[in-house]
Amino acid sequence: MPDRPAPAQILDRITTDTLALHRALRTGATDDAYALAAWVTETQDLADTALYLFRHLAQHTPHTTSAELLLLERVAHIAKAAQDAGAELAAALGRAVENRRRRADAVSERVVLVGPSPHQFIESATDLLDRIPALCRAIHRDRLVPPSPLTHQPH
Repeated sequence: MPDRPAPAQILDRITTDTLALHRALRTGATDDAYALAAWVTETQDLADTALYLFRHLAQHTPHTTSAELLLLERVAHIAKAAQDAGAELAAALGRAVENRRRRADAVSERVVLVGPSPHQFIESATDLLDRIPALCRAIHRDRLVPPSPLTHQPH
């Protein structure tokens, strides 16, 4: 058994984690600061995993063919989508806390909230996360993933 997971296994994990996060974002509360902070952390973990994969591939891939460069490009796009989704969720977190503070400080029942709502930031994050499984599927479909060290066969 290899010490490190094969690139195909890492891509599968990224896809699984992204789909689980996507479901949570669609069904979760949009103003729960604790949940939003957890989701920011999850997107950062996704980005870290994608960047780990990128570094591994960059170190062990010759970068001489268009297909090898396309693989690196797609993995970089996965990391960027995860980071951008995390930024949107961090904005949702900030807005949710700001809205709570405004409500707590309000003298009257009526509170004026300015700018995009936390829900709008979350929608943007889910749109960004939608790209990640599609990129992973494209990598598998185009057989860009390096062969497994055990079988020498693409996954």
